[in-house]
Amino acid sequence: MSPNGSDRSPRRPMRRKLLQAMTAGLVLATATGCSYNWEDFPRLGMPTPTTEEAPRILSLWQGSWAAALAVGVLVWGLIIWSAIFHRRSRTKVEVPPQTRYNMPIEALYTVVPLIIVSVLFYFTARDESKLLELKDKPDVTVNVVGFQWSWCFNMVADVEGSTGDAKTSKELAAIPDRYKDDFPANAGGVYDCGTPSTRNPQKGTPGPTLWLPKGKTVRFVLTSRDVIHSFWVVPFLMKQDVIPGHTNAFEVTPNREGTFLGKCAELCGVDHSRMLFNVKVVSPERYEQHLKDLAKKGQTGYVPAGIAQTSHEKNRETTNL
Repeated sequence: MSPNGSDRSPRRPMRRKLLQAMTAGLVLATATGCSYNWEDFPRLGMPTPTTEEAPRILSLWQGSWAAALAVGVLVWGLIIWSAIFHRRSRTKVEVPPQTRYNMPIEALYTVVPLIIVSVLFYFTARDESKLLELKDKPDVTVNVVGFQWSWCFNMVADVEGSTGDAKTSKELAAIPDRYKDDFPANAGGVYDCGTPSTRNPQKGTPGPTLWLPKGKTVRFVLTSRDVIHSFWVVPFLMKQDVIPGHTNAFEVTPNREGTFLGKCAELCGVDHSRMLFNVKVVSPERYEQHLKDLAKKGQTGYVPAGIAQTSHEKNRETTNL
């Protein structure tokens, strides 16, 4: 019996409120998920992969989210359990027993985080080294040039109607020799540039459109004319910084035709949000025809790739050689 003479236990209202709160949370979660496509649930909100390399990135994200969820459930469970079963009773005012210097517990919450971080580091390092691996001779090479506030794409290829050599082109002088060694011979090249007002002619989406062939290995050589940008094709699940004076590169193999959204993922200034572009993946035949169409339009040769290498980057190249 409680002090006021009632038979009602003081714990019952608390349990009833907790049950009501959990029920309301469950209803809210299920109601908001009615319009969700449950086929997308395993991807945890990530877009459908459109390259052969993207599933590896998706798997890394899924593993990270699963580990985070497991840790979160454990922590939330311990907090809720402590709040319910170790709360002070209304009829008791004494201080509960205090526990200090519990070595097993202290060792546990020191070792477990180290194990979690070590496992995540291993899988991240393993996948990163694989994703940044460059083949000797890619099928397609694209010099992506970032600038405030759009993109240019130098298509390093031997195109009918375009003369010259990408390896000796002064416009591509900022690109290190270790990348030029893989350029095709007699690559006069073509280019396509955009502005924030450029639109995709088919879909009307903002930004210039980069065409790529399906099933071919594409190497992106990233250079900048001004500040740091970041080249991100959303369904590729891969992005990399575009740094002035420092050239980055990575490769993907598109395996799905379509037009996909790209954007700058680095805050690069006042109009950063307008640095959008499109990637159109087509058959190899249509891609080759597109290069010829650019040459017929007079878009032959290359636009300046960007800021020349810094001394640090030149030293790194000399060491590698």
